[in-house]
Amino acid sequence: MTQFSRSSLLALCATSVCTLASAKLPAPSPEAAAKAAETAAKAAWAGKVDNYKLCLSQDRVAAHYRKTTPAAKPAAAAGAACTDPGPFAYTPPAAKPIEAAGAHSPPGTASSPPSTLTPAAAASAPKS
Repeated sequence: MTQFSRSSLLALCATSVCTLASAKLPAPSPEAAAKAAETAAKAAWAGKVDNYKLCLSQDRVAAHYRKTTPAAKPAAAAGAACTDPGPFAYTPPAAKPIEAAGAHSPPGTASSPPSTLTPAAAASAPKS
């Protein structure tokens, strides 16, 4: 291969990668969005459980160190005790009814009718 064809091939590959990267994915279905929210909640809960277990193990190590080392200082006041996150519980958010979601009318029409005046005319018009 010549130098020209290598650079052309490299440019072609870069262009195709950029084209693929700029493609948009469709919006997820409501079921997929609900499943993703539940998975995120479960991952957050798992992180809390891991932090709780780490806290307990650190407390055990510190207690053992204070017990076996005569020069160790006594434990400070327990300001941040380990808190158990409890069992996993997920309640999905309630879906809005169609009327509350504003699906029947465009935004802004429910509270007041649209103004036919220009912004300058509306500012100088008498208020009633």
